[in-house]
Amino acid sequence: MTVSTEAVKELRSLTGAGVLECKRVLEEVGGNIERAREILRERGFAKAISKAERKTGEGIIDAYVHNGNRVGALIEVNCESDFVARTPEFRELVHNLAMQVAAMAPRYMSEEDIPEDEDGAAEELCLLEQPFIKDPSQTIRELIQEAIARLGENIRVRHFARYALGE
Repeated sequence: MTVSTEAVKELRSLTGAGVLECKRVLEEVGGNIERAREILRERGFAKAISKAERKTGEGIIDAYVHNGNRVGALIEVNCESDFVARTPEFRELVHNLAMQVAAMAPRYMSEEDIPEDEDGAAEELCLLEQPFIKDPSQTIRELIQEAIARLGENIRVRHFARYALGE
């Protein structure tokens, strides 16, 4: 099946995957953009797993302060190379994660970090399990896995802190 250039562009803008990969997947699924997006997400997850053990010694720290200066967040996100840490895509990811921390007030990184006596759902308490504020159809973990697949390096949130006036 021949896939239109517009469909390839749309899938590429949705996923950030390469042009050839988008075209190949669209041909595979008969032009169904949603199914192609799902397949690319699964493939990105597989790439992320294969990179999970790589060391992350570079990265950036970002701060976000919400309008009114009453809530703010600091976050450290690491990657493998200084080159990737300086890319606009990585910087945008880190800034979005800082906004997530300020908006959703996670207390723990992942489900494994929750103490046994803690009440509450992992989706509320854990940064990696929370729905992304800009696209609730994906979790923060999935957002990071997509970035790993696009950038080709392991990415890890090392630390985060949220500050709110009066809390």
